[in-house]
Amino acid sequence: MGSLDTNPTAFSAFGDDAGFQPLNPEDVRAYLHKAVDFISDYYKSVESMPVLPDVKPGYLQDQLRATPPTSSAPFDVTMKELRNSVVPGMTHWASPNFFAFFPSTNSAAAIAGDLIASAMNTVGFTWQAAPAATEMEVLALDWLAQLLRLPTSFMNRTSAGRGTGGGVILGTTSEAMLVTLVAARDAALRRSGSEGVAGITRLTVYAADQTHSTFFKACRLAGFDPANIRSIPTGADTDYGLDPAKLREIMQADVAAGLVPTYICATVGTTSSNAVDPVGAIADVAKMFNAWVHVDAAYAGSACICPEFRHHLNGVERVDSISMSPHKWLLTCLDCTCLWVRDTHRLTDSLETNPEYLKNDASESGTVTDLKDMQVGVGRRFRGLKLWMVMRTYGAAKLQEHIRSDVAMAKMFEDTVRADDRFEVVVPRNFALVCFRIKPRGAMTEEDADEANHELMDRLNRTGKAYLAHTVVGGKFVLRFAVGSSLQEERHVRSAWELIKMTTTEIMQEEPME
Repeated sequence: MGSLDTNPTAFSAFGDDAGFQPLNPEDVRAYLHKAVDFISDYYKSVESMPVLPDVKPGYLQDQLRATPPTSSAPFDVTMKELRNSVVPGMTHWASPNFFAFFPSTNSAAAIAGDLIASAMNTVGFTWQAAPAATEMEVLALDWLAQLLRLPTSFMNRTSAGRGTGGGVILGTTSEAMLVTLVAARDAALRRSGSEGVAGITRLTVYAADQTHSTFFKACRLAGFDPANIRSIPTGADTDYGLDPAKLREIMQADVAAGLVPTYICATVGTTSSNAVDPVGAIADVAKMFNAWVHVDAAYAGSACICPEFRHHLNGVERVDSISMSPHKWLLTCLDCTCLWVRDTHRLTDSLETNPEYLKNDASESGTVTDLKDMQVGVGRRFRGLKLWMVMRTYGAAKLQEHIRSDVAMAKMFEDTVRADDRFEVVVPRNFALVCFRIKPRGAMTEEDADEANHELMDRLNRTGKAYLAHTVVGGKFVLRFAVGSSLQEERHVRSAWELIKMTTTEIMQEEPME
């Protein structure tokens, strides 16, 4: 232990005659059977595991070798170390007692699709490099666009043939924001007659203060001057959504100052409070300034496959791009963020690469879109397979049932919170997130209430029986209760509420007497 094994014959465990065969068919079958058994057993037992692990930073290196092994080991040894050392250190996002963040949902179909894609291990940078992978991605995106009732202008293929719009599957919303920011930046520079990027210091971008922090990070990566990134304050009067009138006022002031409004990010389902920015009204304001509008529907976009939630996307036909992440709420494992743009050329003009070694007849024909030209990198995984397998296996009706079930459980939790006069629901519940807190009462000040809620969260999380996170809304420390883990049932929500009530009672009984 602690030093490399220098035995040059150690690899002979694989057999001197056969040599090293990392894809020996019998090993593949045996290893994957054991891995599948592990996965199945994990889902059966994860409910009984503490949601948050009780480990210290650096624990894993203390338990496993600090240096890589030279000699081989049976796969059973690897799996034993996984069970004994890795699993106890996991925060179990798959647990039905996980309520902290927007869910990271999964399904048997998605896991199977991801497994098969990993086994095929294609690198689909061009259509020729992976025709089926490229076309599967196009098909899956068009299917999902139809479920969302997006206009045909966002689709790769329409009844009339190839459209002007289209999509690409990326890893995260951050990537979707970054590539569209770059496209909008370049379009604004051309429009303003800038030589190269000389005019970039005049470009401005806009978003509500509830917009995910990754947007402001992406703006910096795209080269926008931090002084020109507008974070527009929101409040309870708009349920923390972006006020179009305020947006217009700020954009007009920027134009008067000689700046160039370039990009607006509207969010459907913000992380802190699930606020919804009014997409149509924002698009109307953007049109006055010829600014790009992107809709970030990473979480709540999945709900919009249900007709009763689709109105949150009203006006989407007038925006330039929209993204949503099936890996959050549509039973498709990480990573899978879908980006659609109304005009793919605006994206590819900024992101296209054409090295000699990738030139081919299909790309030169103009009849295909090479997906490398709609993303930051060149290489890419076969992500479309798992998304297609989820939709093909479960169908729209089952996916809608999944969304509606989570929303119903969240509403049940919201109703129980409202029925207990010790608590308040801080913002309206739009989807399956409930933002609540112990409210001040008697001599309790706002500061006291913040401390009580922080203590409540800490005690709940230490039990291992539930995991909640917090945010700050309107200056108040608020607990977030996000329903949606794939294994969650009503009994888990009710059990969590009982734990919350009991823990709150303990905290209040411990308060010093006035």
